[in-house]
Amino acid sequence: MMQKESELMELMKNPEPRKRVGIIKTQVIKEGSIFYGKRRFNNPKEAAGLVRALFEFADKEMMVVVSLDAKNTPLAVEIVSIGTVNSCLVQIREIFKHAILDNAVHIICYHNHPSGIPEPSQEDIAVTKRLDEAGKLIGIWLLDHIIIGENDSYVSLQERGIIKNGYTDLFTM
Repeated sequence: MMQKESELMELMKNPEPRKRVGIIKTQVIKEGSIFYGKRRFNNPKEAAGLVRALFEFADKEMMVVVSLDAKNTPLAVEIVSIGTVNSCLVQIREIFKHAILDNAVHIICYHNHPSGIPEPSQEDIAVTKRLDEAGKLIGIWLLDHIIIGENDSYVSLQERGIIKNGYTDLFTM
C-alpha cells in the first residue's frame, strides 16, 4: 500500500505529458466559377463538356470531381489530383471528402489521358469499381467516371457498364 501511495505522489509531481487535440472548423471556399449551358446533365456527353476546358492543355493526368445535387445539377468542381504523363494517384477519401463537404448526392469523376486516347486502362476500371463501392457505402452515388481524350472524344464508364449503380440511367433521374 505504501508503494502505491508513493507511485501516486510521484505521478502527481511529474505527470505524464499530454497530447493536444486541435479544435477545427471546416469550410468550403469558392475559388472561382465556370459556366455551363444546361441546368443539369442528361447524358455523359453533356457532363464531359463541363470540364473539357480544364483538360484542354494538360500534359499530365488529372482527376477532377464534380459534386451534384439530387437533380444532377452541378454544385462544385474540384481538381483532386495531378499526376504524371501516364498515371494519377487517386485517394478515395480525397474524392469523397470533397463530395461530403458539398452535400452532394451524386458525383461524376473525370480524368484525362494526355495521349488523347480515352480508352480505360485496367487501373482506371479498378479505381472506378472502388469509387462505386465506396459511394454506395456512404450514400453518395458515383454517377459516372468519364475519361477525356482529344477532339471531343471521351469514354463513359457508366455507358460501358463498369459502374453498377442500381439505376438504369442515373442521368435521367
